[in-house]
Parts: sequence; structure tokens; C-alpha cells
Amino acid sequence: MKLFADLAVSIVALLHLGIAILEIFFWESPISLRAFKLSPEIAKATTRLAANQGVYNGFLVAGLLWGLVWGEQGFLIKVFLLSCIVVAGIFGAVTVNRSIFLIQGIPGAIALVLVVLANQNR
Repeated sequence: MKLFADLAVSIVALLHLGIAILEIFFWESPISLRAFKLSPEIAKATTRLAANQGVYNGFLVAGLLWGLVWGEQGFLIKVFLLSCIVVAGIFGAVTVNRSIFLIQGIPGAIALVLVVLANQNR
């Protein structure tokens, strides 16, 4: 179970790394315009906001990797950050677009459940 939990956390970390890279470095690229359903004008006007948001996604990645490296001692770190991701996914679904929960919230929730289950089986 721990292997599946760590794999799920790694997938969530990679997902957020990809999002962070798009937000920080490629916000105005065709890939980001499609992924985030933006017009070039909106992307240009929000580049600095997106970069700031990308830094936060980068912090999530760093924290999840920290939790993975710490093994059992990283349990609370992973639970906290995955819970934040689920809450952010719900908030994004309510305030922006439901697809945010599908893309970020559900993977975060699956990883959270697996991390909790793996901790109960120790």
C-alpha cells in the first residue's frame, strides 16, 4: 500500500510541477492558452499573477517531495499538502471551472486516501 501511496503522491507532485512550469514560464504559450482556456489578451494581462500562482504550485511540489523523502516522518506533511490541494480544487471548481477539481482535486484526494490508508497499515 505504501508503494501505491508514494506513487500517487509522486504523480500529484509531477502534475503540479507541470502546472507551475506553465504558469511561471509559458503562460502566454499556445499550450497554456489551450490548457487554461485563455485568450492571448487575458494571458498577457495576467502573466505576473500566473507566475505568482506558479510559485505556489512549486511550493506544493517541494513539500510533497519533502514528505516523500522523509518517509514515515513525512506523513503529516503529505496529509497537509494533499488536503490543501483538495480544498484548492474544490474552491477552483466553485469559483472558476469544474475541471479544476477533476484535474487537481481528484488526484489529490486519491493520493490523500492512499497515504492515510498506508499509514493505518503500518
